[in-house]
Amino acid sequence: MGGMRWPFGRGGRAPGPGAPEAKASRTAVLLSGVGRARWTGNDYAGLAREGYQKNAVAYRCIRMIAEAAASTPFAVFVDGARDETHPLARLIRRPNPEQSGAELMEAVYGSLQVSGNAWVEAVGDAVPEELWALRSDRVKVVPGRSGWPEAWDYSVDGRSIRIGRAADGWAPVMQLKLWHPLDDWYGLSPLEAAAQGVDAHNAAGAWNKALLDNGARPSGALIYGAKGGERLTDGQFEALKAQLSSAYAGVENAGRPILLEGGMDWKPLSLTPAEMDFTAGKHAAAREIALAFGVPPQLLGIPGDATYSNYREANTAFWRQTVIPLARKAAGAMTGWLGGRFPGCEVRADLEAVPALQPERDALWARLEAASFLTDAERRRMAGVEG
Repeated sequence: MGGMRWPFGRGGRAPGPGAPEAKASRTAVLLSGVGRARWTGNDYAGLAREGYQKNAVAYRCIRMIAEAAASTPFAVFVDGARDETHPLARLIRRPNPEQSGAELMEAVYGSLQVSGNAWVEAVGDAVPEELWALRSDRVKVVPGRSGWPEAWDYSVDGRSIRIGRAADGWAPVMQLKLWHPLDDWYGLSPLEAAAQGVDAHNAAGAWNKALLDNGARPSGALIYGAKGGERLTDGQFEALKAQLSSAYAGVENAGRPILLEGGMDWKPLSLTPAEMDFTAGKHAAAREIALAFGVPPQLLGIPGDATYSNYREANTAFWRQTVIPLARKAAGAMTGWLGGRFPGCEVRADLEAVPALQPERDALWARLEAASFLTDAERRRMAGVEG
């Protein structure tokens, strides 16, 4: 993702001797790896290459989720009242000199879908002045004796920097992760869960490519029918294979007639993509990928799925079941993280600014308007409107 920061030149600070000691979990201290960096268990480069870069379905799912969630703006509330001029609100709108708030969050959401983890670093002394997204494969968690992260190692090209907690225990790095049942430190990527579907879909694409390269015909067999049990010599066999490969394989030789000498007969094989249920298998793999990401297949143009009666219904389900929970999760994580530096502030996902939810809001207002027994204040509260 663009805009990732390489935070070299600024050392992390470890908690000072006079820092207040936070309460620790009784069970967290049993987690191994105290003081040692722990790498993520999944292969980020492999997932990114085979899933995001080479698979059109997974790529589109990740782009749809990241762009939709990033288009949901964050609003800052101070003591329950919205405040657009608060320093935290300005920081979220313009987190660093290179990115807008939407661009930063798009990188965060995209990283979350590819690796199951997203990392944001705050830069500043007493109060964060900039926010930067860090690449997931470059971040390592350094567990502390309490069982929770005490530092984070960020490595690029053999160079590494350790970012530690501030003197008061505040973490300058926020980790947003998807729940993993078997890992204490890192999240589970939807792309990893859909790995088999991605492999099957990629293999189907490779089959199509190979089919075109070989003249878009099923393979066949050359049968040598010489009498008397005579066999081709090794030299004749290799020469025949080389001739077939150079003269009859490839797109430029598609449809070219084959010239056979006496005793040779061409027998095409009966296996075809239709008989192998090739097309249906490819669509099934595409639906499996979409299912892992929470994207209705109808939005991707995948045939054979009649779960939703129309495109609008599928789009509403996508927002309600996938995008909104993700945006709220990120807003809650930002509140818990930056709230330590901006007391009394709460970050919320501003769903009123999402055009895709406008039909639902119109229907809600119509129902509230028809409820004559409600006061205006009650209608506004039920509609989630402040003031």
